Amino acid sequence: MSKEKKFLTCDGNQAAAHISYMFTEVAAIYPITPSSTMAEYVDEWSAQGRKNIFGETVMVQEMQSEGGAAGAVHGSLQAGALTTTYTASQGLLLMIPNMYKIAGEQLPCVFHVSARTIAAHALSIFGDHSDVMATRQTGCAMLCEGSVQEVMDLAGVAHLATIKSRIPFVNFFDGFRTSHEIQKIERLDIEDLEPLLDREALNRWRQQALSPDAPVARGMAENSDVFFQHREACNGAYDAVPEIVEEYMAKISEITGREYHLFNYYGHPEADRVIVAMGSGTQAAQEAIDILMAKGEKVGLVSVHLFRPFSVKHLRAAIPATVKRIAVLDRTKEPGANGEPLYLDVCEAYYGVENAPAIVGGRFGLASKDVTPALIISVYDNLALPEPKNHFTLGIIDDVTFTSLPPVEPIVLGGSTYEAKFYGLGADGTVGANKNSVKIIGDNTNKYCQAYFSYDSKKSGGFTCSHLRFGDEPIRSTYLVTTPNFVACHVQAYTHLYDVTRGLRDGGTFLLNTIWEGEELAKNLPNKVKKYFADHNITVYYINATKIAQEIGLGNRTNTILQSAFFRITEVIPVDLAVEQMKKFIVKSYGKKGQDIVDKNYAAVDRGDEYKRLDVDPAWSNLGPDPVVERNEPKFVTDICRPINAQDGDLLKVSDFLPFADGTWQQSTAKYERRGVASFVPEWLEENCIQCNKCAYVCPHATIRPFLLDAAEMEAAPFGDADTLPAIGKGLEGLRFIQAVDPLDCLGCGNCADVCPGKKGVKALVMKPLESQLPVQASWDYCVDHVASKQDRVDIKLNVKNSQFARPYLEFSGACSGCGETPYTKLITQLYGDHEMIANATGCSSIWAGSVPSTPYTFNEKGHGPAWGNSLFEDFAEFGLGMYIGAEKLTARVAEIMKRAVSCPNCSDRIHELAQQWLDNQTNAAVTRAVADEIVPLAEACGCDTCRELLTVRHYIAYRSQWIIAGDGAAYDIGFGGLDHVLASGKNINVIVVDTEVYSNTGGQASKATPLGAVAKFAAAGKRIRKKDLGLIASTYGYVYVAQIAMGADQAQTLKAIREAEAYDGPSLIIAYAPCINHGIKAGMGHAQQEEQKAVECGYWSLWRYNPALEEEGKNPFSLDSKAPDWDKFEDFLKGEVRYASLLKAFPNEAAELFAAAKDNARWRYNNYRRLAQQQWGVDPEVGKL
Repeated sequence: MSKEKKFLTCDGNQAAAHISYMFTEVAAIYPITPSSTMAEYVDEWSAQGRKNIFGETVMVQEMQSEGGAAGAVHGSLQAGALTTTYTASQGLLLMIPNMYKIAGEQLPCVFHVSARTIAAHALSIFGDHSDVMATRQTGCAMLCEGSVQEVMDLAGVAHLATIKSRIPFVNFFDGFRTSHEIQKIERLDIEDLEPLLDREALNRWRQQALSPDAPVARGMAENSDVFFQHREACNGAYDAVPEIVEEYMAKISEITGREYHLFNYYGHPEADRVIVAMGSGTQAAQEAIDILMAKGEKVGLVSVHLFRPFSVKHLRAAIPATVKRIAVLDRTKEPGANGEPLYLDVCEAYYGVENAPAIVGGRFGLASKDVTPALIISVYDNLALPEPKNHFTLGIIDDVTFTSLPPVEPIVLGGSTYEAKFYGLGADGTVGANKNSVKIIGDNTNKYCQAYFSYDSKKSGGFTCSHLRFGDEPIRSTYLVTTPNFVACHVQAYTHLYDVTRGLRDGGTFLLNTIWEGEELAKNLPNKVKKYFADHNITVYYINATKIAQEIGLGNRTNTILQSAFFRITEVIPVDLAVEQMKKFIVKSYGKKGQDIVDKNYAAVDRGDEYKRLDVDPAWSNLGPDPVVERNEPKFVTDICRPINAQDGDLLKVSDFLPFADGTWQQSTAKYERRGVASFVPEWLEENCIQCNKCAYVCPHATIRPFLLDAAEMEAAPFGDADTLPAIGKGLEGLRFIQAVDPLDCLGCGNCADVCPGKKGVKALVMKPLESQLPVQASWDYCVDHVASKQDRVDIKLNVKNSQFARPYLEFSGACSGCGETPYTKLITQLYGDHEMIANATGCSSIWAGSVPSTPYTFNEKGHGPAWGNSLFEDFAEFGLGMYIGAEKLTARVAEIMKRAVSCPNCSDRIHELAQQWLDNQTNAAVTRAVADEIVPLAEACGCDTCRELLTVRHYIAYRSQWIIAGDGAAYDIGFGGLDHVLASGKNINVIVVDTEVYSNTGGQASKATPLGAVAKFAAAGKRIRKKDLGLIASTYGYVYVAQIAMGADQAQTLKAIREAEAYDGPSLIIAYAPCINHGIKAGMGHAQQEEQKAVECGYWSLWRYNPALEEEGKNPFSLDSKAPDWDKFEDFLKGEVRYASLLKAFPNEAAELFAAAKDNARWRYNNYRRLAQQQWGVDPEVGKL
């Protein structure tokens, strides 16, 4: 009797977590994209009481790093608990030392890996096999899946086989392409897999766990006399693995009806050409084979599942005897090798075999580069050539070393599959809505479905594209939708920025979210779009979801309105059913945010029918191309950055990257983007302005700035006196003041308007629709391009107002709208940017600062500005120290040369004077810069040996300010040891930690900065331990300057702390409170600065400074800058953020207890600060004055 099928609509990570939970007793975890969600599911299910195969919940332990997680796995296994972890990329590499140990000690365990690119010339979060290939030598068995269904079916094989074989397994699948692809699949449950568990093998292993009842020693040290022999003793265990895995695969095949082997063959039984590959590319290859076999070609595919141990016997058994040629595809690159790993294994399998097929290898799909059936067909075409190309690349144009196969045209597959694309803005809810949509269709129809999501590298506010497919047959298309039936464009600016109609099928449907109506809409659409509509018989609908969302009270969250419109227009399922299910998912998605949010989204569903149809004029077919926009920009921006920003980076060739093959990228490219994606931007009402510059101070993206104009600049300006004010302030006499706004780069957070004090209670900034403010763009452009800086007329370090007359060297970053981090780092650049060195930890601050093609750090008219570098997550502090000591060494050489130059007989008197001036002012940025500017040309003219030597170190003449930027995950957790060492070094290095209290970049997991009671990923039931006090720990050295700041609470204290940190001759640490989108601030990120103020007012966050320089004056180095908190506001503050308020809904019984504990902890911490501030410094309590 056939078993009833159970379906689940999920992604690969959920499938892996679902299976692993059954076999796991302990999970030691650490977040890393794209694997984090596996651990998050396990944590959530454990908090909800879900039982594993042993009838218990999984014990979840978050560690401080992947290396720590691997160590915990190792220890837990030695204690006899089945233990699992989840990781990828650099995180997997950090586990390698323990993987050797775990394999050598034959401990049963599974490392689930969403395989991801290893950072080389650049970081990429996307998928390939470079990480898992770096572990193939560890002794772990390696099992690979190529689809979400395969993950569900085969992840259990890894767990079952590791228990039986005592060999640890790396179970891997492609990051993003499989880990994040949502599919409707058949589900396996405990009742399916529990009978397969070898409990005798499990018990035998448990009996050998370390125990004082039967003490043994493990982890011994051995010498050369016995190590080799002992190492070879494990061979038999590895020899047994392939048959054990094959046996379990046969049992899974029996349960599911889907046939699995170590090497699965698909294709013609008498194939002459075969591809061997692993991972998600095998799915597209199957589609290609179907196309070719329909034409009579004899081709096939071998999908590798068990990569280690590599069974030659099983591989050769899978390949038809008729095969003449084999192409092996590796999803990795090993520079300098004779071939990639899988290729070398297959070559070795046929070494010495009579009449062996010819074997060639190729690289494909690095960093999730799309792999389509057309590309796979080109591989078969290559195999058919008289001399097939070996060591080829697929899907790129290599016009340098000519490895690439010829480019191919895309193939449109027939069949019943319906394809849709949705263009959205990060954090507008489009991706979340589409995840719900595909689950609605999957759970309520007999259709199969697939969803995949592509992004640019910006944070919220960046480009997103959702790719959805629905059909009557299982979907194997593991690549982006290129020929959609339906396209929805949720951001009207995208019609000008991207080719949103590309590939839309004849007779297809297009939906646009726009503020325009009818004729006005037609007038504002690009000619290219209108021509496409007419040429391809497209049905066009439009809706003003932005206006509807504002009316409902959803801000910029248009997702539910547009989701409702999609279901109503396409009718992929009955509209009534769609409405019912959308409302059900609203409760699931937003219930923890409160009934008010649920009700607003219900209203959004109901108003999704307010779309209208745009009449497509047949005459649009005759439209010519849109006018070419003349841009004054560097060639690098035109040739490299613009194609990437337009989502056409795939078209760039290898030669385009030759000038910066080492990963170097030009600074200041972000200013050329001008996306115009905000719905609302600030309008300056000069009559209400008091010229405080607070708005510019808090702006996350530097899109509002004060400018001071002299008479000549006013004369040429596109605005007059009526649009400006007489400048107020000493030294500003005779100048005009304007607070210029950049509408096209603003993200519309509204923090500027929120902090504006205005005049007599009337604000000088109000948020207005973007289109209404476009005329002031000319004013901004004029000020930026033609108004000279007047910062030399004021002391920019004196106060908040003056600081904003300094040029920001951080502008238009990829940070979220309302970001709490960038105002701090922007301010640092205004004070020190022209001589600043930055070592940036991987995290949010590295992604918004350094994601190709956008570089927001800029430079001045002399070409001076911040030099920025990113190494890794875990080594940020050491990286920064290395920067400093490298420069310190070369600056010492400058000093020696300057000493010789002072008395050099060949040098001029002016060189003598400048050299002495430099020696007397080595740490003065202004003086050393002036010396550098003058002495370099003089040295070039002189040409003596001393001057020639000086010119070799010319870039070290000007003083450098070394800054290290990190988030709390890096500083409190994975990089804490390095940070501690750097602070202990005594070097003159400045560290700023932008503290969001979670791992923001990986999605909001708990760190040791997460306070007690907060709900975060990996703390689903609320954090149960108090926040680490990083600042006080650092202050115990006694020679480290430390400050804790919150700009929104005290702008002056923030400025003072940064100024003191730089001035202090020694290490400094600034911890800056940074509200984050992950906090779920109910008032919205437009009130992030206000949230900082509330945090300090209620005692949640304290402001203080520890300045060791004061101790030398006999003063107390600790100063508490916060006023006495109003503790009655504490709980209201917590309830204003979803990360706390959701605890009330999910765990109401624990919430009150945790909230009280959080308040008690905040009191305890504040009282400790107060005691420190009240110390009688310089007095011995025993004998009086020292």
